[in-house]
Amino acid sequence: MSRTLRLHASCVAVGNKGVLLLGESGAGKSDLSLRLIDRGAKLVADDQVEMVRKGSAVTASSPQSIAGLIEVRGVGIFKMQALKNIPILLILQLAKREWIERLPYPEPYDCLGVQIPQLRVWAFEPSVAIKVEMAVAALQDGSMTVGALKE
Repeated sequence: MSRTLRLHASCVAVGNKGVLLLGESGAGKSDLSLRLIDRGAKLVADDQVEMVRKGSAVTASSPQSIAGLIEVRGVGIFKMQALKNIPILLILQLAKREWIERLPYPEPYDCLGVQIPQLRVWAFEPSVAIKVEMAVAALQDGSMTVGALKE
């Protein structure tokens, strides 16, 4: 049995794993998505993300009405190829700079009953895209020794 949820969020695929970006309007979801795409990530969804639980996995896609569209604030809306049904590996809570802990404790996010690792990041930090890629790699290979993705 599958369960679904639609979130006000953006999502990109780093490699073949989804990174869901959550935050208030203007928090930098589309901006961070663009920077990750510039580094090789692929668009999954911008502005709204459809989450589907199948067994113990949660996947992300764009609603059909906005599939392949991304907003570039101050410029316009652009078309690009978008991936579908990407398994979510990491959730990013886009937060104010002063809310970011230096070495945070693990904070799982409950998405449709599945616990997914999450980090708080400041979307406008120059190194944030590199940090996201490092977090994805650490989740896949266990290379982080201290911090939110290591218990």
